[in-house]
Amino acid sequence: MLFNIQRYSTHDGPGIRTVVFLKGCSLGCRWCQNPESRSRECDVLLDRRLCIAGCELCQQAVPDVVSRVDSELVIARGKLNPNAINALRECCPTQALTVCGEVKTADSIMATVLRDKPFYARSGGGITLSGGEPFMQPELARELLQRSKEADLHTAVESCLHVPWKYIAPSLPFLDLLLADLKHVDKARFQQWTDGNAERVMDNFRKLAARGVEMTIRVPLIPDFNADERSIRAISDFAADEIGAKSIHFLPYHTLGINKYTLLEQPYLAASRPLDAPDLLHFAEQYASQKGMTAWIRG
Repeated sequence: MLFNIQRYSTHDGPGIRTVVFLKGCSLGCRWCQNPESRSRECDVLLDRRLCIAGCELCQQAVPDVVSRVDSELVIARGKLNPNAINALRECCPTQALTVCGEVKTADSIMATVLRDKPFYARSGGGITLSGGEPFMQPELARELLQRSKEADLHTAVESCLHVPWKYIAPSLPFLDLLLADLKHVDKARFQQWTDGNAERVMDNFRKLAARGVEMTIRVPLIPDFNADERSIRAISDFAADEIGAKSIHFLPYHTLGINKYTLLEQPYLAASRPLDAPDLLHFAEQYASQKGMTAWIRG
């Protein structure tokens, strides 16, 4: 199950890349900018701004799921099932109602990826698996990476590493670069903000380092969570001292994904404004550099 294939990307690894976004994530980060990626199943998004008054096509397609109350469209999300989702997928003429998620075979995905092989060759690019959490679909992840290496493509994965090690290990022989999130090393705070287990993530980092996997550490800097000097020190110390990281990217918090929560009819629980802390970003860059890592601030 995936929710997007993005061609001509230049921000998810070296060169020109095709990014394959797989659905499903075991974390529930408050600030997640892709909430439509969390579920392993399809999601239905509703943009009320595009909904045509008086149109009844979606109601006619699935009358037990979609209704109107005082002219307002209402989706009984608890009643969504594969048949209802398939019926809704193509019924809205304005795309006010869309379905996020599609089952595709590895053959179909690779056919799209290989269309741009000449651009990868010229730029040093290739394929990047993202999400969601790509390793939540370990068989598909391994197959796509293996077939990409057989096609002589550079391979990368963007991961939060919050999965069992047995999900990660099969892909490693075919992986050139891991772009891995290190959100926090404080276990209580990590659990509070992500519903996850920081020790699982850190243990996976240690195993990857022991195997010599090339990694770039990514640290999303989130207000009230880890956007403070103490947290940045602890994260950088772990990255440098325990796993020997050479490269670390700090990603200042932004709010570009907030509207997706409205489309999914879900609450947004993180800060309503982007991080505006140039002094803190300078500190992060300087401290990580002092620890011997190449540090970048990524917008």
